Amino acid sequence: MSELKDKIRADLKTAMLAKDKGRTGTIRMLLAAIQGEETTGAKHEASDEEILKVIAREIKKRRESAQIYTDNNRPELAETELAEIAVLEDYQPAQLDDAAVAALVDAAVATVAADAGVAPAEVSMKQMGQVMKVATESAAGQVDGKRLSTAVRAALG
Repeated sequence: MSELKDKIRADLKTAMLAKDKGRTGTIRMLLAAIQGEETTGAKHEASDEEILKVIAREIKKRRESAQIYTDNNRPELAETELAEIAVLEDYQPAQLDDAAVAALVDAAVATVAADAGVAPAEVSMKQMGQVMKVATESAAGQVDGKRLSTAVRAALG
């Protein structure tokens, strides 16, 4: 079993003992999402990388829901979603700052340029998919996909 999944299960027990209903519910939802990931396709034990992807996906869902609730004047529901995001973010690696994201994108562009045998300045929007693939692998869950995509667009602009 993965270390991250063990930590999540231990945190569930702690939250249950502390009678923290919000945290308990969020962690249970996360474990259900992980179990769903493990049972889709061929049954397998989820690795830490797969669990990080599930966590990122769940955070994205909650951000979108919170935005919709805010747009529709339902701040109490948006607060609930934001509280769940705070719990889920505890399991993500530390997020990169803007300078680190820019450096990561520059390195990804240089890698794609080297593979194509051209200068980094010659990499264009046509290779955005290749740059995103390299940058996403390098980021390893440390940056939101939308933020990374925006940085790549700016670099290739």
